[in-house]
Amino acid sequence: MDELPILPTTVIGSYPRPKWLRESIRLYHQGKLNEQEMKEAFNDAVITVLRDHQKAGIDVPTDGEMRRDEMVEFFAERLGGFRFYGFVRVWGDHYYRKPSVVGKITYKEPMLLEEALFAKEASYSPYLKVTITGPYTIAEWSYNEYYKSKRDLAFDLAKVLNTEMKKLVEAGIKVVQVDEPAIHTRKDEVEWAIEAVNESIRGIDVKVVMHVCYGEYSYLEPYLDRLKVDQINLALKNYNYEPVKLFEKWDGEIGVGVIDVHNRRVESPEEVANDLRMLLEHFKPERVWVNPDCGLKLLPRSIAYQKMENMVKGTLIVREELKRKGYTTTNLKPLFNR
Repeated sequence: MDELPILPTTVIGSYPRPKWLRESIRLYHQGKLNEQEMKEAFNDAVITVLRDHQKAGIDVPTDGEMRRDEMVEFFAERLGGFRFYGFVRVWGDHYYRKPSVVGKITYKEPMLLEEALFAKEASYSPYLKVTITGPYTIAEWSYNEYYKSKRDLAFDLAKVLNTEMKKLVEAGIKVVQVDEPAIHTRKDEVEWAIEAVNESIRGIDVKVVMHVCYGEYSYLEPYLDRLKVDQINLALKNYNYEPVKLFEKWDGEIGVGVIDVHNRRVESPEEVANDLRMLLEHFKPERVWVNPDCGLKLLPRSIAYQKMENMVKGTLIVREELKRKGYTTTNLKPLFNR
């Protein structure tokens, strides 16, 4: 049986690109690096990220999403039915190429398989996590110029994402995370959005996580019993843990966000430990994973690393306390039949 230490530590997915990778990408777009050289730079960056995760003590690492500029754009570029017209402003001075759906969504070829296999080979841990943007978020963050409704679009996206996830499982990936940061933004759509997520993970017999952040968590609460994911990981630190009580009746695992990724202040190990002790008053230890609120990519790399390292150090303090109470490990077995 695949086992992890009690309170497994992980990251959400993204991690800051090293400065030299950003420069390589710039040179590639100028035609000064060829495809093979760019691929080598991405591979080297993944190895670097995994080394940072290893040094920090992360139990369930990712590849840092080094090859992805943006979480919706990446998949829209690789699926049939999308077209790009230009950039739109997200917030501040951050822009992305918002895709438009102009035809039926189709699966053309594996989107994550090659990069997942490379990261799996390079990983220090057999429990590499691969992240994939969920059907509702892709639908919500795209212009719909083809389908009669956003719901129809989301369910077609769910089908192709399910195909991709099955290929990841066949390749030996043991943890798959569906990123749904938009799922709790429109109250009247949450019910069918959860159905779309369930459709996307149908038949996926490994640990399945859903990441949710920065929205109205109360919209999710009435429908939690319909979710088929094993774990929900949440942005909590940024909210001063106010939404915690909404999830006390959730039967699955909780990934507790104890690191605020929108603040450059580095949390101390003691602060993390105190937060975890408080969270364990609400959730059983064997159902708790520890993570940052969201991806770390927008932070300077040195600060991202320090936050990650202190998250692990704080977790280790509480882990030792739990060991004295008889809690030592948790397992990777899926909790729900899909």
